Formats: sequence, structure tokens, C-alpha cells
Amino acid sequence: MNNSKSAINHKRRRPTRIIRCIYVVGFMDLFGVSMIIPLLSHHVKSLGASPTVAGVVGSTYGVLQLFSSTVVGSWSDVVGRRYSLLTCLLLSAFGYGLLGLSTSISLFVLARIPVGLFKHSLSICRALLSDLVSEKERPLVMSYFNAASSVGFILGPVVGGYLTEHEGGFYLSSFVCAAIFLLNAGLVWMLPWSETLNHCVDANANSKTKPSKSYNEVKNSVQQNCSDKNHIRHPNASAVRSQTNRGWGWRDMSVVQSAWRQLTSVWIQIRMVASSDMWDVFLVRLLMALSIMLYYSNFSLAMEERFQLKPKVTGYLISYSSMLGALAGCLVGPVTHLYGNNMSALLLHSTALTCTLIFLYATAPNVWQVLLTSTFFAISTNIGRTCITDLELQRGGAQASGTLIGAGQSVTAVGRVLAPLLSGLAQEVSPCGPPSLGVVLGLLAVGLLFMRTPKWDSKTKLKDKGPKQ
Repeated sequence: MNNSKSAINHKRRRPTRIIRCIYVVGFMDLFGVSMIIPLLSHHVKSLGASPTVAGVVGSTYGVLQLFSSTVVGSWSDVVGRRYSLLTCLLLSAFGYGLLGLSTSISLFVLARIPVGLFKHSLSICRALLSDLVSEKERPLVMSYFNAASSVGFILGPVVGGYLTEHEGGFYLSSFVCAAIFLLNAGLVWMLPWSETLNHCVDANANSKTKPSKSYNEVKNSVQQNCSDKNHIRHPNASAVRSQTNRGWGWRDMSVVQSAWRQLTSVWIQIRMVASSDMWDVFLVRLLMALSIMLYYSNFSLAMEERFQLKPKVTGYLISYSSMLGALAGCLVGPVTHLYGNNMSALLLHSTALTCTLIFLYATAPNVWQVLLTSTFFAISTNIGRTCITDLELQRGGAQASGTLIGAGQSVTAVGRVLAPLLSGLAQEVSPCGPPSLGVVLGLLAVGLLFMRTPKWDSKTKLKDKGPKQ
């Protein structure tokens, strides 16, 4: 009876207000970004860039994301979610504002550098959500966040297209995007961060500490591991405690000392993830990222060549699929409950379904089969994306969530770099070449999951049995 009351109280104390605010941050983030993305290639060409130069310039963002995702994610574990999230939002706003002043190719490239290095606000938001909820609640909360972000990604191009009809539309869209990121930074600054500390203290008081400890003792013991996660955090708890005993902390150190400790901590976090046995999870992410990107890589061109569809109709089809992807976030909760929170099994089945749907699209004899596959494809990819993120956090164990999510984004960035090259080579064979290659890569992911899922399940069972013993 007491345990049930404790669980109820813990659920009531979940910081729902800050979680909802994070949903708004995710919506506004992709709303602003999606205003700009469809206009970038046209703007580069209007500046006089050749197709080759335009391709090189376009790849700048992906290459920077490849190297910065893990570093910034780990940095958020070291200095805290609030500080890192504000920094990323403000520097991204600066980059998009500079983009609004880009009247030459050199200025355009310069504007993409801060965005490529620091546009990791969504990853830090996911890490923060992971900090705030339990492992069972995490898939549902992550799916709602993905749904809110997807809605922003759907509405953004509509507003961006309207703004471009005016004179200097691209520059106006860039400034509006920068203003949105500044508003996001203001919202993050005003978030009720005290809820995160109270939530962690309550959780530890209900589950991890002995009854003989007072609330103040619990708060002191949690202060290092929880409050610092959202303000200032160092992975080496003993080192921080020794600093506190000497009577000085981060604020009293010089800028050079603070920066050196941050870099050292980031290196330790990244090395922990690199040395962990998670290559299989990241490989599955890479294979499925490539498979899905190959599906979308020449979608408009393939629809025109195979079924003589006009770009306008193809745009409606893409919007329809995107809307279903956003609504699919509401299905993740019931589906994970149906699977008993067995994310490895759910990932296996969603990956197999995604692979099957890409095959049906590649062999579709008419548009109606494409429409049918697009319907279920949006749902399966949304569920799979939530599953792979949750599985990375489960497998990571003691590793920090920011580093893990950042590493996952770096793997996805590798896919963004490789997908255009593979798509171009496959299109030399057939318009159906890219999705056909996506089927092959998807089958490799399914085979890998078949081999590794039993091992993951056995580790999960041992982990669950540990505390009971």
C-alpha cells in the first residue's frame, strides 16, 4: 500500500510543465528551420554558384554536424542542459541572422558554420527529457516531442513559401528564423528549472535512499548527480566533491582552467561511449538512416518518370506522409505498452516493416500502391526512430544521455553524407535504384537485429534482476 502511494506521489511530481515547454521548443525549432531548408539551394544558385559548388556548399552543414554532434552532446553532460541549450540556440540564431545578410557565396558558407556546429538544440532537448522521466515513460515522452517537432516541420515550409513571394523573401525568412531561435532562447531561460531538482530529489527519496535519511540529506546527496545535470555537471563526482571540500568551485576558477576541465570531461565522456559495446545499435541506426534517406532521395523525380506525376501532386503526397508521421507519435505509447516496453523487439518488427514498405514502393505498379506504402511508412519510421533512441539510452547504462544522443546524431550525419553519393550511383541503373538499394541495407539491419536482439534481451533481464537481489 505504501509503495503504491509512493509511486502515485512520484508520478504527480513529474515536472509536466517543463516537459510541455520543451515540446514547444521542439516545435518552434523545426518550424524555423523548415522555413529555410527548401530555399537554400535556390539561393545558392542565385548567388552564381555552379552545381558542383552548390553541392559542396550544401554538404558543409552535414560535415560539421558529423563532427560536432557527439562533442556538443557530451558538453551538455558536462556544463548542464540549460547552459548548453541556451548557447546552441543563441549561436544558431546568429548563424541564421548572418544568413539573412549573405549576398555572396563566402558569406553564405560563413553563415552555415555556426549553424552546423551548434544546431543541436533538439538533441539536448531529448537528453533533458531523458533526464526528467523514467525509463518506462521515456518512449512516450520522446514520441510526443518528435510529433511536436514534426508539426513544426510541416508548417514551416508553408510560411517560408509565403514569405518568398515578397521581394527579398529569402532574407526575410532568414531573419524570421533567427527571431524564432531568439524567442526559443528566451523560453528556455524562463523554464522552471527548479522543477528538475525537486523531481530528482523526490525520485531518490522514494526509491534510492534509506528511510533513516532526512529530506535534507537526500537533497545533498542528489545535488551533485541531479541538479548539476541541468546547471553545471562534472562526470567525475569525486573530483568535484574534493574541489568543494577545498572551498572553491567552478565559478572561482579561471576561464582557462574551466575550459580545460570541460574539454577533459568531454573527452572522457566520448571515450566511454566509444569503448562501450554499442557498435551494433549504431550500425543499425546507420543502415536504417541510409535506407530511409535513399527512399526519399529521388522521390519527386521517380514519381515523375514512373507515373508522370506533376511536382505539385508529389508535394501533396509528401505532405500527407509528413502529417501521418506527426500523428504517429500518438501511437507509440499504446504500441510500446502492447510490447511490454520491449524496445528491441519493437525495433526489429518496425525495421522489418519499413524494409517491406520500401520494397513495395520500389515495385509499385501504380500510384495507389505508393500512397498505401507512404501511409504505413510514415508510421513505421516514426516508431523506429523512437525505438532506436530509447535503445541507445538503455544500452548506454551509466554513460550520459547527451553524449549518447549526440553520438547517434553523428551516425545519422554520416548517412546524410553518404546517401546522396549512393543515390546518384543507384540512379545510373534505374529510377528505382535508390529505394532498391535501401531495401538491401534494410535487410542487413534486420539480419543484424535478429542476431543481436537475444543478447540485448538477456542483458536487460540481468539488469532488471540486479536490484531485486
